[in-house]
Amino acid sequence: MPTDSVERFLAALDPEHREAVGAKPREDQERLAAAWTRELEADDELDTLDELSPPAAEAEAARRVLERGADQ
Repeated sequence: MPTDSVERFLAALDPEHREAVGAKPREDQERLAAAWTRELEADDELDTLDELSPPAAEAEAARRVLERGADQ
């Protein structure tokens, strides 16, 4: 299991987005991974999903971050 937040974020993405984000500069990947981590920590709905399926919660958080462009 990846331990680096960028690696974990990339692993949570679907293959198409994983390739696109993987091609971005490391700084952009780190910014997105940080937004993803905040999303996982802040959303109570994801906490509930995480109890049932951690990979599903991570994938949902990744989808949300990409959807809004991580403009945080």
